[in-house]
Amino acid sequence: MIACLYLAACSRPTESNTPPAGSNESTEGRRIASVDVVKVSPEEVTLEPGGTADALVRLTIDKGFHVNANPPSFSYLKATELEVKPDAGISIDFTTYPDPLTRSFEFSEKPIAVYEGETQITVRLKADRTAKPGRTNLAATLRVQACDEKVCYAPGTKDVSIPVVVQ
Repeated sequence: MIACLYLAACSRPTESNTPPAGSNESTEGRRIASVDVVKVSPEEVTLEPGGTADALVRLTIDKGFHVNANPPSFSYLKATELEVKPDAGISIDFTTYPDPLTRSFEFSEKPIAVYEGETQITVRLKADRTAKPGRTNLAATLRVQACDEKVCYAPGTKDVSIPVVVQ
């Protein structure tokens, strides 16, 4: 039953949605992309050869929208997920997702775990002992599905570049 309600909410046309708070734009005739309501700001991280450090990736979700938490509340929801590719002697130990907010929405009988506003994903990086000093960028992909109070939009992916300095 919950899945049917959620999927029904996700299948509604975007033309009936109201614009984000503070916007003068009408969503009529305009398609909203999940990746367009989420801004990504990775911070530069410094590692010593053989050492570990946390890469912080800040997400800013436009007002009036939310994205599903990781892990999601229900198996049919698309979780926010950051996948970082190892490179240049740098590997990924683990990724930590923020504590979610629990919100109730018209399309769900039960509250859902989400992220809103500003939040941060932490990725523990490890440099091999043989990692060469210098700057590099780790390629990453952020997967998100944005929703407002009434409808969810198609999931999308956003390329992210995490700046890393090995000293």
